[in-house]
Amino acid sequence: MLALRLARGSHPLVLMRRLLVAAASAGVGLLLLCALGYASGHPAHSTGAVGRLLWCFVPLAATVQFAVAVARTDPSTRPRSGLSAVGLGPVKLTVLAAVSTAVSCTLGSVVALLLFLHLRGDLSGLPFDGAAAGLLDADAPLPLAAVLVLLTLVPVSAATASVLALRARPVSTAPVSATVEDDASADALPDDLVPVPVAPPAGLPWGVALIAVGLAVEAYMSRGDGHSLLPLPGRLDATPAGVLAGWTLSAIGLVMAGPGLAHLCGRLLQSVRPGAVRLLAGRVLMDEARRLGGPLGVVCAVLSAVTAAYALYGTGPRPFGPLTELGAVLVLGCTAATLLTSALEARQDRARTAQVLQRLGAPASALRAATALRAATLLVVFAPLTWLVAQLAALPLTA
Repeated sequence: MLALRLARGSHPLVLMRRLLVAAASAGVGLLLLCALGYASGHPAHSTGAVGRLLWCFVPLAATVQFAVAVARTDPSTRPRSGLSAVGLGPVKLTVLAAVSTAVSCTLGSVVALLLFLHLRGDLSGLPFDGAAAGLLDADAPLPLAAVLVLLTLVPVSAATASVLALRARPVSTAPVSATVEDDASADALPDDLVPVPVAPPAGLPWGVALIAVGLAVEAYMSRGDGHSLLPLPGRLDATPAGVLAGWTLSAIGLVMAGPGLAHLCGRLLQSVRPGAVRLLAGRVLMDEARRLGGPLGVVCAVLSAVTAAYALYGTGPRPFGPLTELGAVLVLGCTAATLLTSALEARQDRARTAQVLQRLGAPASALRAATALRAATLLVVFAPLTWLVAQLAALPLTA
């Protein structure tokens, strides 16, 4: 009940993010139900049915990641001083965030069920009822237990991931502290402006190694003419299993290398006699490398996979089916929204620092220039990397 009251009184932008989570959950639920309908309507094609169901876990993972990012930025569940006195400590706030996430995802699952039944023709009296009866195998009965299990996957996964991500979130209960012992005024610099060394993320070498191994596996396995163990819908069913394994290794490598690359970008910004704007941009980027690097790596992995798939199969007329397009839209949309939400979380955490800098006389234009410089640096580094990995991934199959 408290979660519903907080949702009702939330800011419109917060409500919009929750509605986006519900929409993504509805899309994933629709894909899962479509896979179940195919399995019910084609009992002789069990391998293809299992493959369709397994490929649904890609948009499921992207949706769960987006739901966790939204839960982290929800202002109603962020730890603040004084809340423990009224019984809302860090543990209860974490549970509250998980419940709010589960409610949003459950709403999306219910919408997916109603839409699926409507398109199959099971719910009549509405426009477009039964419009996709053939695609959704309307003649085959749906087992109720399987429907319930599939529709609870997104809420349970998102709520569990939210608890795991938020349980160790630090509680900011102390005011901004002074950095000099004999200076306790309000204009003292916050702790995150003190030039202490920031340990670089340790995943960059492993990420680069995984990218190289993935590309090598793909180049080696693409010489065969075997078929994939997990066939994609449409024209992707002839992709060898080793190529898919190579793509997976390269994607994991990009995700692992993302924080290290972001940290390296921050160090490069501060090199060669930097000014105040470059120092501020580089230091903030180094501090936020772990927070922004992971979502950036996921976006790069998704974009490189989409670019390589389009280069391989996107030239013919209607190479992909509607369900494949829905899954691609969900993955792209959720990963982009996760990156934007993570950037919003970083901005919320830097709000006090920006206020202190402005009180000390820093112009607002300098803060905006530092933000633009960080974004431009990340774009310059990650965009060519994404294009290079996509071209190398598609090269063995197009040669």
